Amino acid sequence: MLRYILKRILQAVPLIILISIITFGLIQLAPYDAIDAITTPDMSLEYIEVLKEVNGLNEPIYIQYFIWAKNAIRGDFGYSLVTHSNIKQALSDRIPNSMLLIVPSYIIALIIAVILGLLAGSNRGRWIDRAVDGFCSIAISAPSFWVGLILIYFLSYKLNLFPSFGMYTPGSPRTTSNLLAHMVVPGLTLVIALLPQMIRYVRSSTIGQLSEDYVMVQKAFGATSHNILFRHILKNVLLPLVTLVGMSLPMLVTGAFVTESVFSWPGVGPYFLAAIRGFDYPIIMSILALSSSLVIIGNLLADILYNLIDTRIKEMNQ
Repeated sequence: MLRYILKRILQAVPLIILISIITFGLIQLAPYDAIDAITTPDMSLEYIEVLKEVNGLNEPIYIQYFIWAKNAIRGDFGYSLVTHSNIKQALSDRIPNSMLLIVPSYIIALIIAVILGLLAGSNRGRWIDRAVDGFCSIAISAPSFWVGLILIYFLSYKLNLFPSFGMYTPGSPRTTSNLLAHMVVPGLTLVIALLPQMIRYVRSSTIGQLSEDYVMVQKAFGATSHNILFRHILKNVLLPLVTLVGMSLPMLVTGAFVTESVFSWPGVGPYFLAAIRGFDYPIIMSILALSSSLVIIGNLLADILYNLIDTRIKEMNQ
């Protein structure tokens, strides 16, 4: 197992380097550069040249990339070109906020998706299947910002049940109850956005499992539908979900851009969007490098879990 993990890590290193080079190249090809974001029309050409020199923007592109990569390997992501704030510190402050919102929402969505997906798959063509499918069709068609605005209108404005913006109420103590109240509406928005894909994944897996021979054997031995569904089919349906969970790891760094922006949640999403608007390439590169690394780590963790859960895959890799 250790040999397999080391092999996968070594395979991931060139991929991360390639992703960082492609990202850096694409930023340089844009018809707009970072100096446009940090200068104003009344600045003299001499002052603009000084700014370029100070920020290393006069160096050839490959030199700029190597300087960034060398510092990133040491954990130094540099400073924002626009705000001059430390990127590492900003990400350290914002990533826990994003995780605080995303992780509980993802777990709740996963639990609901497993239950609804199993019920829909085991009742294929019946009213419960059509109801779940109708919900998925509506939820997958509705943009998350629109869902967020609708929830703000009803839950925050009309019913005045929960606050609509920020992480804490300004001027109030930073208590757990204050935090939880602010998490409800953005968390519900995320759950609705995450559910359709998960439910359809579980539903299709359940339909596939119901046609397997072991289900017929269980029926022949007199097992009840509930017993077959939750004792035998459930564990086989959960196996493919490992990949889905592993692929979701980048969300912990990239955040939920739209949801965090709509609710003014101080996570990575608004920080990343502000960097894109300001062409602040050190921030863009740092977040993309971290998220691409997490994609690879997520795949690696999924493969390891597959090996641990399913002995047939372990034997194939050996």
